[in-house]
Amino acid sequence: MAEGSQRLDQIPRSRVDWETRLDQLIRENRFTISIFFPLNGIVLLLASAEGWLPEPLAFNGLLILLGTIVMRSPLIIAALPLTDRRAAVSVGALTVYAYAIEYIGVHTGFPYGEFFYGVDLGPVIAGVPLGLPVFFVPLVMNAYLLCILLLETRVKHTLFRLLTVIATVLMMDIILDPGAVALGFWVYPDGGIFYNVPVSNYAGWVLSATIAVLALDLGYDRHGLLQRVDECAFMLDDLVSFIILWGGINAWFGNYIPTAFAVMFAIGLLRAERFDTKLLSPS
Repeated sequence: MAEGSQRLDQIPRSRVDWETRLDQLIRENRFTISIFFPLNGIVLLLASAEGWLPEPLAFNGLLILLGTIVMRSPLIIAALPLTDRRAAVSVGALTVYAYAIEYIGVHTGFPYGEFFYGVDLGPVIAGVPLGLPVFFVPLVMNAYLLCILLLETRVKHTLFRLLTVIATVLMMDIILDPGAVALGFWVYPDGGIFYNVPVSNYAGWVLSATIAVLALDLGYDRHGLLQRVDECAFMLDDLVSFIILWGGINAWFGNYIPTAFAVMFAIGLLRAERFDTKLLSPS
């Protein structure tokens, strides 16, 4: 009886308790989440693309979605204390936009150019992967956080801040899309001049990045984000995973420009003191 009561006492009873417990969980598993998972992802995805992995493991949509959620978890959990009603509305509106613009893109080719999904990315609704917000929104948040860390006093200038973050999101897509196309995640039937990715894709990303950056800038308190990312060592671990995963995949396929961009982001993380020896050690 006493043991049962003790277990009940260990269950978090408030939002702050849950946030504290989840913070601890991420801190204790940083290496596994941010190093092991992307490295494992490289192996599984390349083995799938090269035909070395049998069904149902090859390009298993649920595994891809689960792995993405795990790698995103440091960012999501770090942002929870700052996600008040205004921020939640902002993220909710951005989620609706992500589904809407992807639905339009899949069915009309606007604004990214004609494309279709080549592999299973998990459950689908009306031709759009259910996990789309998990794939898209954190990319923008990572770019935003990295920029406000590196811009220092210049971050106060709204136009400069927004343009810098939008450009950073586009640079992240320069890493993402060639690797995803090489894997067959999505296919542009007419190809493209940049590792089979058309210019229209990046034009579309200018639109989506602008809307997403504005939504996050309006939804979250910038000073609170800066304080949180400064004190929370793991808040940019998702960006570490992104660099390892897509940098490695692009390097395998000989996509040297995207690989170089991944190296640039790694240098940015080093400057921001976010790629530290504690993360690189499983202890």
